[in-house]
Amino acid sequence: MKLISWNVNGLRACLKKGFNDFFRAAAADLFCLQETKLQPDQVTEVWPGYTAYWHSAVKKGYSGTAVLTRTEPLSVTCDIGSAEHCGEGRVMTLEFADFQLVNVYTPNSQRELARLAYRQRWDDAFRAYLQALDERKPLIVCGDLNVAHQEIDLRHPGANRRNAGFTDEERGKFSELLQAGFVDTFRHLYPARRDAYTWWSYFRNARANNSGWRIDYFLVSRRWLERVRDSVIYPEVLGSDHCPVGLEIM
Repeated sequence: MKLISWNVNGLRACLKKGFNDFFRAAAADLFCLQETKLQPDQVTEVWPGYTAYWHSAVKKGYSGTAVLTRTEPLSVTCDIGSAEHCGEGRVMTLEFADFQLVNVYTPNSQRELARLAYRQRWDDAFRAYLQALDERKPLIVCGDLNVAHQEIDLRHPGANRRNAGFTDEERGKFSELLQAGFVDTFRHLYPARRDAYTWWSYFRNARANNSGWRIDYFLVSRRWLERVRDSVIYPEVLGSDHCPVGLEIM
């Protein structure tokens, strides 16, 4: 089985920048999107052979997630069961016969860390949600988690130490998530690989210089690690400030 995850930073814009070319070439069984920035009635695109599920933010043109799947899920649920964390279209959970897929767009702590306190509450609630799901059936968790976990995961760790996405608090919460029984598949398979990034700023030719961050992930329940064949980054794919990431499982 092949899965793709991509923060498209506005699906309508990405469709004009080659989205469907990559979609067809990837031929994934499950294609997960973050930051769709639309409402379902604004989607006119049709992807033959796939069923699309949408979870949009209440605020139009903001956030949002979606999953395109070749296999009908047993169930689809949205959000994480907490009133504080509803309304931004950030989490979708699809249950299949032998696993559950969680597609997530984690809140950004924003400039001057204006939302860091909220982000920490989110991280705790999301971790608890995943742990409860994991008791029922193994998980695949994918999406933009808005954190570079280790110094190897961004080009300039020193200069970004207290910037959103690389604070000690956010990195610590990600460590807690891994300690709760989940595995960062890419770093597990490629522990020493450098210059492997999934997001680049639009400023200062960051992408051309590969001055990026790895903030998009595929995590799996530890007991499913033996089923992972590969975890892939597609930096050559344009259309967003993020590139797609992929997971191949047996």
